[in-house]
Formats: sequence, C-alpha cells, structure tokens
Amino acid sequence: METETRRLAKINGYSNEMKEQPNPVHQPKTEMRARTNKAPQPDSVPVLVNRHHPWTESAEDTDSRLAPVSAFPDIRALDSNIRLDRTCLQRLDALLDAVSGKNGIVVVSGYRDLAEQTEIYYSSLRENGAPYTAKFVALPGCSEHHTGLAVDVGSAAGGLDFIAPEFPDDGVCGAFKARAAEFGFVQRYKAHKEHLTGISCEPWHFRYVGAPHAAIMEERDLCLEEYVEILRQERAKAGHGEASHGN
Repeated sequence: METETRRLAKINGYSNEMKEQPNPVHQPKTEMRARTNKAPQPDSVPVLVNRHHPWTESAEDTDSRLAPVSAFPDIRALDSNIRLDRTCLQRLDALLDAVSGKNGIVVVSGYRDLAEQTEIYYSSLRENGAPYTAKFVALPGCSEHHTGLAVDVGSAAGGLDFIAPEFPDDGVCGAFKARAAEFGFVQRYKAHKEHLTGISCEPWHFRYVGAPHAAIMEERDLCLEEYVEILRQERAKAGHGEASHGN
C-alpha cells in the first residue's frame, strides 16, 4: 500500500489545464467533452483563494477559460448567462448525469468578476447586515467565484436564494454530494472547518479541484487550506520549493 506521502507526490502536479486552451463558447458540446481529461501538468496544486490569498489571474486569462452553462442545454441554471471554467463545466455535466440530477438540481451561481462580487457584497451588507455577510459572502477579490472553478447549486424543489440556496443531504442533492469527489468536486466550506476557511458552512458551494485531489481531501477530511499546506510541505521535503497554482 502506498504511503500518504507517495500518494500526495503522485498527484502533486495535477492540473485542469486552466490556460492555453481555445475559448469553447461556440464549440459543439461533443468537442467540449473531448477535452476533459488532459494529462497532468507538473508543479501545480489547486489554487487557494480566500481573504489571505486573493485571486491574481488576469481578467483576460480567466475569461479565456470560461464557457456558458447554456452550452449544456440540459443543465438547469438560474441565469442563462452563468459561466464556468470549461473543465469544471464538463465534469459538472458528467456528475449531474451520473446522479440523474438535471431535473432536480439548478446551477445558481458560477463565475463572478470583481464588479459583480463587489455589488453582491455591499448589497448583502445593506440587506442582511455585517454578521451575515461576513459568514456567507467573500470579500471582493477574495472569492472562489472569481476563478470560474466554484459553482453554487440548489434544489429545484427548494428555495433558490442567490446567496444561500437550499441543498439538503437527501434525495438527488445527497447523491450529488456523495459522488462529487469522484468527478473532482469538494464541498468547499464545511461547518467544522470554519476556523480555517473563514466562511460558514455552505452545503451548496462546490469547488472543482480535480478527481485525484478531491479523493484525498475527502478521504482525509481536509479543507483546501489544509490540503494546499500539506502539498507545500511535501514539495519542500522533495526540494521543489513553492508550487505554481493550477486549478
């Protein structure tokens, strides 16, 4: 059996090919799917975005990776203009197919630029107050939604609140959660990790990190802050220094 160190080392270079791919907006769905499982990129770990690690990719580079959810017309979305990183979108489509969730699950939010996150943040301050906003809304520039790799989902049978949609642990939503890691997704903000993430439990917020990373994070019950630090330490032991961030 492989040691944890060896397992981490094997996936230490995993990447979802964020850059140097053509924009898929006008590409057929079949062509988009064909690009899903690219070879891993060396020296890459999942990008960490939080209040201590703001998003730094240029708007142009981020935009080049995005595709509209409407490119997959059988995915239900709260807004037809929602976009996601193309690999994230492909794997979301596969996950929804696997759990027969395309009627019961709705994409509520995906990529947000700085202006949209700023508007959401200050609107929440006005409408919900500072304590609520601090728990559930990331600071502008520090939101995972800037990456295009975060997706908020909600139950079609529940309330589709934009900030906090209902996403229960049973039914099709429960099946989605149970199989998310298989398709590269993790529930980013869990209740017992709030002291590390700085965000309250969000059962609806899933982050695409890639299946190899997601499997270990779920198996070891790690949030992204913990996992990225473990990878950093493993790379330091191996003499590779700091890793660049891929997905």
